[in-house]
Amino acid sequence: MVRSTLMDPPIEQLLDKVDSKFTLVVLGALRARQINAYYNSLGEGLGRIVPPQVTSVSGKPLSIAFEEIAADKVAYERALEEEEHAEDRAMEEAMEAAMAGGAFGEDPAVVDEGPTAS
Repeated sequence: MVRSTLMDPPIEQLLDKVDSKFTLVVLGALRARQINAYYNSLGEGLGRIVPPQVTSVSGKPLSIAFEEIAADKVAYERALEEEEHAEDRAMEEAMEAAMAGGAFGEDPAVVDEGPTAS
């Protein structure tokens, strides 16, 4: 039984392109924001934002984003968990060094009181 929906492309087709519905939501939202920013910057001539990659009858950025996902024009890449943990460890080490004064070459035990009045 084929279920007709108002959404084109069908959600089932979109879910085949990604690993979860949450990824679909995030990917669609991010690309829709890029498309919206592209339309808003047309008169400025900046040219930094990628224009829509599909011809669409819809003028709505989210619909265009979903059409791009269905046409394999938009891809995503997951960060490896090891990379995420390495970034977290590096941030923690940097924070510890900054708090210990190592980042600024200062001794945390020495506090500058400023000029004293005699």
